Amino acid sequence: MSAQPFKALLGTAAAAALLTAAPAMAQVIKYESSAKSRILDGAEVKAGTDLFFLSGQLASPIDPKKGFMDVKSVDDLGDTKTQTISALSKIKAMLESKGYTMADLVKLTLFVAADPKTGKMDFDGANAGFLQFFRTADNPSTVARSAFQVAALAGPYFLIEIEATAAKKK
Repeated sequence: MSAQPFKALLGTAAAAALLTAAPAMAQVIKYESSAKSRILDGAEVKAGTDLFFLSGQLASPIDPKKGFMDVKSVDDLGDTKTQTISALSKIKAMLESKGYTMADLVKLTLFVAADPKTGKMDFDGANAGFLQFFRTADNPSTVARSAFQVAALAGPYFLIEIEATAAKKK
């Protein structure tokens, strides 16, 4: 965008100050009420921070030779824990491809569907998969998180979908 609209609105001196100011140093602050908590109470992302928004990720078929169109049962994708690990592994790979780490995650949203075998949502399975990526030796941090039970996901055998937002200093 050119400087002309700013000059017209703010005057030459104010526009010059806005356009030449050095960017602020990024800062991400994670709030937790207990170091033993699985999740953060919240995260604050200050101005000047790089943000990476990831679309919801579903599990990949257990058999790498199979594609999504080959999924015919929950057994092709695994239980909720297995699907959580698969979705978070995909998120981890996407983050790393852009220079982020799992510790840069500030917010996850989990959409959990009932297992057609049991008719129930397996939130314990989702947590068990989650704990393989957070509060570990490789990643001692955790993330703000919301979880919702949903009626269904993109296919009848998907049990979890995970959206992610990461933030890091520029």
